[in-house]
Amino acid sequence: MMADVLSPQQRSFNMAQIRGRDTKPEITLRKWLSRNGYRYRLNSRDLPGKPDIVFPRLHKVIFVHGCFWHMHRCRYGKVVPKTNAKFWQAKREGNVDRDKRNLRTLRTLGYKVLIVWECQLRDLDRVARRVVRFLA
Repeated sequence: MMADVLSPQQRSFNMAQIRGRDTKPEITLRKWLSRNGYRYRLNSRDLPGKPDIVFPRLHKVIFVHGCFWHMHRCRYGKVVPKTNAKFWQAKREGNVDRDKRNLRTLRTLGYKVLIVWECQLRDLDRVARRVVRFLA
């Protein structure tokens, strides 16, 4: 195992900067939705997984997932941390398991779910077409 190149204080600071909400990919999608006249709620606590974007009337939710944290199949999701690899693998797999449980529960509650991956937002037009179809 490789030693961490950062001091514990630096690593702590870096990790504290990682947000669970209001991330750049989320904000990108929310701005597009607002510009195009869609109205939504944010991080609804009463729904499993606290979806990033909720359309209560339509019974539809959108999750904006970070590729690394939710282990997307793209190159960003396949990154393996050099330090403390077992811990991070377990943490990320836990995220994926929790995502599956939350999706199942949301669907049982009658919600339709769309997952938008961070890497997909590099092509906002394509994501926009998916969102329009999803919300139609």
